[in-house]
Amino acid sequence: MIVGELKEKAKLIRKKILDMALSAGSGHIASAFSCVEILISLYHGGVLRVKPNNPTYNKRDRFILSKGHAAIALYAILADCGFFPDSVLVRFAKETGHLGVHPEMTTPGIDVLSGSLGHGLSVGSGLALAAKLNREKYITVVLLGDGECQEGMIWEAARFSSQRRLNNLVAIVDYNKLSATDFLKEGLSAGILRKKWEAFGWESMVVDGHSFDKLLPILNKIHKRVSYKPLAIIASTTKGKGVSFMENNPIWHYRIPVGNELKFAFREMK
Repeated sequence: MIVGELKEKAKLIRKKILDMALSAGSGHIASAFSCVEILISLYHGGVLRVKPNNPTYNKRDRFILSKGHAAIALYAILADCGFFPDSVLVRFAKETGHLGVHPEMTTPGIDVLSGSLGHGLSVGSGLALAAKLNREKYITVVLLGDGECQEGMIWEAARFSSQRRLNNLVAIVDYNKLSATDFLKEGLSAGILRKKWEAFGWESMVVDGHSFDKLLPILNKIHKRVSYKPLAIIASTTKGKGVSFMENNPIWHYRIPVGNELKFAFREMK
């Protein structure tokens, strides 16, 4: 898909996310909105080697949504790719469906149960090490939240991965500068976060997480890396991206829009 098509896809996915959240009365909309372009780049940009008609294909690349509260975005992407029908989305967070608020392995395309923050990179490190030991060519990509990077377990996994030279492991940090209730402290800028990954033995870079022109050239090279180091990509994003009254506003971490807010939101996503 060309960049113009990917941008239109991003609008469509954000509308699906909002529709799902409204139907369920649940969902972390703002957190999902911030990682839409990252997920579209991975799945629609031809980065991840996956087979929607065979989700457990053993040579597939592995993807872990460590910031599992943004699962609503991943579900919309997986349905759009054909892992399951769009009709499944309307049962998000309902007893009649299998799409939980956090991702579970009962859903086609979900490799790892997640939601308890801080665990995804450790699991990803294990998958990457298994690939090395078994001489498999798949890569493992882990999408982390920036607030999540305050968990000590992240840095234990980071150190382990660099010691084992897991250059088949990629961590993408959705750097939207907000955690659940407040802005991140000034001391956790993108530049400082990049240097921290490097101090733990990773190759690291900062990129605009909403720009397909910036994301795709980096992501399309992850299968051909020559470095022995794992790679950390700090993707600078905006929480609530696409709806102005949600953007950079902590109150929208879990809130669902109502009334005129809805009209305004859908109008902005046209």
